[in-house]
Amino acid sequence: MPAPMPELPTGLPIGTYPTYAKAQEAVDYLSDNHFAVENVTIVGSDLRLVERVTGRLTRGRVVGTVAGSGSLWGLFMGTLVMLFSGEDATLLAPLVGLVVGAVVGALTGLMGYAATGGKRDFTSNSGVVATSYELVCQPKVAEEARNLLGRLALRDG
Repeated sequence: MPAPMPELPTGLPIGTYPTYAKAQEAVDYLSDNHFAVENVTIVGSDLRLVERVTGRLTRGRVVGTVAGSGSLWGLFMGTLVMLFSGEDATLLAPLVGLVVGAVVGALTGLMGYAATGGKRDFTSNSGVVATSYELVCQPKVAEEARNLLGRLALRDG
């Protein structure tokens, strides 16, 4: 049976905040005052994809990063071989694993970088951000929530 499609939450608006941190602070305040926060939903509006460029991507950076992670995997696999190979186990297996992992990692990183053809020579982090966040609450307890949030606003104001 397929999962049901997500639906917008129902309830009454009890507050609107410019950032997620402020909306989260409001819910935390409700919780600190023993309000049943399971009746509250944070709804982000006007969603935007934000991609922050974090740096330039060069061949050397790609090869170094992937060789480093490859060497860690090689070291891990070599250590497993050493631990489970019996009495004549030596430190040679982890060292060989480290070197082979670094070389394989560097080669795959170089091939992956070459495959992009210079179309994306930067690193970035992306996420979805809303321009405002509304707290929606079940009608049976919305008035109580509004009163508590009014006290929060007076305290912060």
